[in-house]
Amino acid sequence: MAIHRIPVGIVGAGPAGLLLGHLLQRAGIESITVDIRSEHHVIERVRAGVLEQTTVDLLRDVGLGGRLTNEGLRHEGLYLAFGGVRHRLDLADLTGGRAITVYGQNEIVRDLIEARRAAGDWILFDAEHVALTHLDTEQPRLQVRTADGEETFVCDYIAGCDGFHGISRASIPSSALRVYEQVHAYTWLGVLAQAAPASQELVYCLHDDGFALLSMRSTSITRLYLQCPPDERLDAWPDERIWRELRIRLQMRDGWVPNEGPILQKGLTGMRSFVIEPMCFGRLFLAGDAAHIVPPTGAKGLNLAVADVWRLARALDEHYRTGSDAALDAYSDAGLRRTWRAQRFSCWMTSLLHRPEGATDFDRRRQRADLEYLVHSRAAMTSLAENYVGFPLD
Repeated sequence: MAIHRIPVGIVGAGPAGLLLGHLLQRAGIESITVDIRSEHHVIERVRAGVLEQTTVDLLRDVGLGGRLTNEGLRHEGLYLAFGGVRHRLDLADLTGGRAITVYGQNEIVRDLIEARRAAGDWILFDAEHVALTHLDTEQPRLQVRTADGEETFVCDYIAGCDGFHGISRASIPSSALRVYEQVHAYTWLGVLAQAAPASQELVYCLHDDGFALLSMRSTSITRLYLQCPPDERLDAWPDERIWRELRIRLQMRDGWVPNEGPILQKGLTGMRSFVIEPMCFGRLFLAGDAAHIVPPTGAKGLNLAVADVWRLARALDEHYRTGSDAALDAYSDAGLRRTWRAQRFSCWMTSLLHRPEGATDFDRRRQRADLEYLVHSRAAMTSLAENYVGFPLD
């Protein structure tokens, strides 16, 4: 077994882990990133695509703005639709010029892998087994088995960026964590369609049959979502049924309707809220979905992960430059403040735009009143816009 000494071990080669490694490399801090999945799987899986203004600014500041600038779709507004009418919220006007950018998570991963390989960073995909040990010591260990053999990395710090089902959080004694969790009674059926988006900006819609969302991944690929029961089966949704339901929910009185085309991918996403406190244990620090899950309605998951690793990279840089652990000690509290703000907004957006199962006439009228107030009150629109485009990282 080969034994290596390295400052930082990173578990998970998704956008959080790769971005953390990139930020550390720019600060002159050596790291290794390991993942049990293949590089192809990490790149090709379709996930979040709405980037807050602060996320876009950070990626550009650290040299990752090339394709993002050329191919990302900047949106200065979004639509809320109900009663067969779309109402546009001018995000830029409401927030002093800030906006969102649609750029797929898989594209960010491509950019990061290219940048890290160009810098000569160490990334291991297809690990057969990964384990964390000695977490309660000053030299935690990252043990990796690959087809080439076993290696142990003795680290100063370990970053768990391996998602909700990863080993990092599971390696922490349950007695050391407090878990907050709520499973929402909604599931999203999401599809990628080979069709030009029928709107240049996102359309969030509340219909009597439930929520629907028109988004996009490019000028030729549309991303669409439907609310369905939490116990729904994917085989119950052939393509014809999906398009029929999308037409029903998204067609507006003025004749607007989504463009249709071949469905390239489809999948079901359950909705939950999850937070663990604290976001660290000894010298193991959790970031992204390993520490928190938010409902996707508010488009916060990827952006929260970016804020986590930005904060962790700064704290590690301060430690190695000055010897101070003040920022590392504050990492969890600062992250939890941002996380709970995102939970509040995402849960509010979810309750605003989804029909609860067995909704009463009272529920329907209350939701309609909420939306009517929102689209006619500049103060209410400003609150939504500020949260949606994101707050400064610090």
